[in-house]
Amino acid sequence: MTTESIDGQKMQAFAGTMLGILNGGVVSLIVSVAHRTGLFDRMAALPPSTSAEIADAASLNERYVREALGCLTMAGIIEYNPAGKTYHLPPEHAAFVTRAAGPNNMATMTQFTALFGQVEDQVVESFRNGGGVPYSAFRTFQTLMAEESAQVVDATLISTTLPLTGMTDRLQSGIDVLDVGCGKGHAINVMAREYPNGRFTGYDFAEEGVAAGKAEAHDWGLKNAKFVRKDVATMDEAAAYDLITAFDSIHDQAYPTKVLANIARALRPGGVFLMVDIAASSNLEENAQHPLGAVLYGISTMHCMTVSLALGGEGLGTCWGTQLALQKLADAGFTSVDIKRVPGDIMNAYYVARKD
Repeated sequence: MTTESIDGQKMQAFAGTMLGILNGGVVSLIVSVAHRTGLFDRMAALPPSTSAEIADAASLNERYVREALGCLTMAGIIEYNPAGKTYHLPPEHAAFVTRAAGPNNMATMTQFTALFGQVEDQVVESFRNGGGVPYSAFRTFQTLMAEESAQVVDATLISTTLPLTGMTDRLQSGIDVLDVGCGKGHAINVMAREYPNGRFTGYDFAEEGVAAGKAEAHDWGLKNAKFVRKDVATMDEAAAYDLITAFDSIHDQAYPTKVLANIARALRPGGVFLMVDIAASSNLEENAQHPLGAVLYGISTMHCMTVSLALGGEGLGTCWGTQLALQKLADAGFTSVDIKRVPGDIMNAYYVARKD
């Protein structure tokens, strides 16, 4: 039994913190539902309206809409006028919860709350016995990641991200590009469409992603994009590519040290490796002020770390951090690494890596 004295004010403050967590956790689920059903998107185009009017406009069930609006009103997301019993999504709020918001749409990330809840029992088991939860247990993860990343890719890849590499002229002329851990391949297809003289390849170990990339390339009529199912830890290519990209995929790898070495070997002289990964420190205390610090460690516990450990991997975790990233890039053979940031992207750091 502890003899530590109790600070009453600190105890009350923490009670408030826990109430905020309880409210926020449930609100996150309702925001996810509102996003998936298109409720926010429809409300953004409506004047203050009753729940019946909103449900009719969104082709949704009124009783469910009314109850969800109650939650969203209590959370301060929706404004309510009791005189007319009307609800309104102000444009200042719509700028962060609608599809029209693009990369600023935070509602997309709330979908992970429900997904991670589905594997909670397996994570608890891993806490007790070690190991991890396999990637296959996260049934909708790749779909959710594709939705989230597409917002960023469509808004910034061509105009902002690729120019960081200094390779835009060479991309116009036509070079060989590889995306490691390409997911559903949207980034590869966007690049292939923008730079028809180039040759673009996407590697991913999930058949679902490879199939989606191929389907999109077919729909877009692309002849210069291909997708291959491959575990990049087994990649054995030498001087095959001029530009290699990895969008938030290295920290998920079971064997990232081996993957980075494989990438370095696969680059041609004068080539560039663009690694977009989480902007965090390797030191916990230095992440205390990160606006998404708790989210990042939570996502790591429920997905990024555990899927790596499930394969007997290194389990880097989401917040492996800049210090460790630079060390691993150096160990892989990269002699020059510039860390860049994209305005408005609080999530990622952009590593532009070269070797002699």
